[in-house]
Amino acid sequence: MEKRDMEGQEETAVRNPAHKIISLTAGEAHTLALSGDGKVYSWGRGTFGRLGNGSENDETMPVPVKLQSDAFHFLAVAAGAYHSLALADDGSVWCWGYNTYSQLGFDGGNVSLPRHLDGFVELSSLRSLGVDSEEKGKTPLKVSAIKAGGMMSLAIDNLGTLWMWGNCPHPTSSPDETFSFASISSPVPVYDFYGHAVVKVACGNEHIVALVSAGETHKGDDLVCYAWGNNNHGQLGLGDNESRSQPQVISKFSEESPWAPYDVACGAYHTVVLTLKKRPRDTLESICWTFGQGDNGQLGQGTTQNSFCPERVEGLPEHAYFVSVDCGLFHTCIVSSSGEVWSWGMERGLGLCPDVSFAGIDHGDAILPIQIPCDGPGRPKFPGPIEVACGAAHTVIVADDGYKLWSWGRGRSGVLGDGKSSDSYFPTMVLWPPLSEDFSDGLESSVEDPKKVEEMGVGETEKKLLFAMEEMKLLQSKLSSMERYASILHGSLFGKPFDERDVPSFLLDSGTFDIAKEWDNMLELADLKELRRLEMFYRNMLGGVKDKLMKRKIKEIVRECVQSSSSMPY
Repeated sequence: MEKRDMEGQEETAVRNPAHKIISLTAGEAHTLALSGDGKVYSWGRGTFGRLGNGSENDETMPVPVKLQSDAFHFLAVAAGAYHSLALADDGSVWCWGYNTYSQLGFDGGNVSLPRHLDGFVELSSLRSLGVDSEEKGKTPLKVSAIKAGGMMSLAIDNLGTLWMWGNCPHPTSSPDETFSFASISSPVPVYDFYGHAVVKVACGNEHIVALVSAGETHKGDDLVCYAWGNNNHGQLGLGDNESRSQPQVISKFSEESPWAPYDVACGAYHTVVLTLKKRPRDTLESICWTFGQGDNGQLGQGTTQNSFCPERVEGLPEHAYFVSVDCGLFHTCIVSSSGEVWSWGMERGLGLCPDVSFAGIDHGDAILPIQIPCDGPGRPKFPGPIEVACGAAHTVIVADDGYKLWSWGRGRSGVLGDGKSSDSYFPTMVLWPPLSEDFSDGLESSVEDPKKVEEMGVGETEKKLLFAMEEMKLLQSKLSSMERYASILHGSLFGKPFDERDVPSFLLDSGTFDIAKEWDNMLELADLKELRRLEMFYRNMLGGVKDKLMKRKIKEIVRECVQSSSSMPY
């Protein structure tokens, strides 16, 4: 068992490698995490079976994805809007969730348990591309990377060939043919990159961006950035808003460019590319470029205008190396190697939709990067950052060298994985590591019927643990309700969401609360703007009370008049 002190100091015991998160991905309202022992966990909205646990119920905490055998060891995970993918160490791909556009790799309905994608079985990359070399033609196909976005799925094999299926751009046979999409029910290779190796790929709702080697194999700074698909917002970075059915080089990241791209991410209609200056270089410094839709500030360029060409994001720390970047529908989040996390876009970079926006002077879209602190001003950086993943309106980061998860943003349906279903405007800890599968299964059955505990032959200690867990669930539900109530009241008074850092230190230390003393302290520390807001709130509240008293007094006078008039003789 890991040991922690009350002040959150580092663990003193040896960590369990099985609890280490090595990969993270997020869909519209669900998250997938890959642990060090090759297992996949999911949480959030369960509609369409996207969690892969055999049901469509929401999960507020990480639960294991149910596979046909425990022998599978997974290497990667990917999430589309409503579907999920996992890559096993034998090169096999497993899919589950929404399948209206055949993004699971077969014709048919949705599935709530992982299903093997057998579309690769009879295919060979080089044979499909018409290579005559007998030696290369015998090279067995093995998928080495997967990606998903919107309603499409992508894979890269060990020979650098890109495969795609689901709702994909339909290749046109002539310049006059109208750009369109088609549902592809099994993986097909992208022939345009024959003679090159696709190293990394990302996709939005209807566009794809790939980093491809300039030569036959990837060597150092030789990657070239290609884009194709829908371009109605300029998300392809090609200088216009004309859609492309086939890949085209983005000139800013061409072979002749001084910038070497090394990572890429796509939002619904915008794109982010991370680059380094090509060798020779003295330092490892990243440049973040964005293009596409900018209505909600998701480009981080200080405006809400669309950008048809890549533009540098200003306001990020200088001399930083960015280790991870991801996009939600309308927000972007980036992580530096030193643990700084920056976000921009809809609702202060949280990605929250307007119907759940918070009130006060801090609301509104962030058109420039805002730093997201790990634990307030005292601890602004995330220790040992690994990866960030953005859903439609939530963000998850794995840090502490892979052993801790934080999340923030929209929390409905348990998307944040903290055991609750409420929004969080600041990073909150995901409940990780999860309970064991055996314990979770026992909990689900036994707490509903105590007699089942006896039938299962569970010991006395296990019984206590099971009932303690059920009591913890009830307490979490009550806590969530109280937090929502406190947040509404705090927001009305101070114009910003409630955060646990707002709780007075003496209340945390002593457990008592002198409201008169705290009110005096609060007024003493408040600035002019806060005092004016309190004054306005008090006036409105007092005015409402007086108005209600007046209305009730009038009702009483009317009632008395009616009674007296009815009792008068005519």
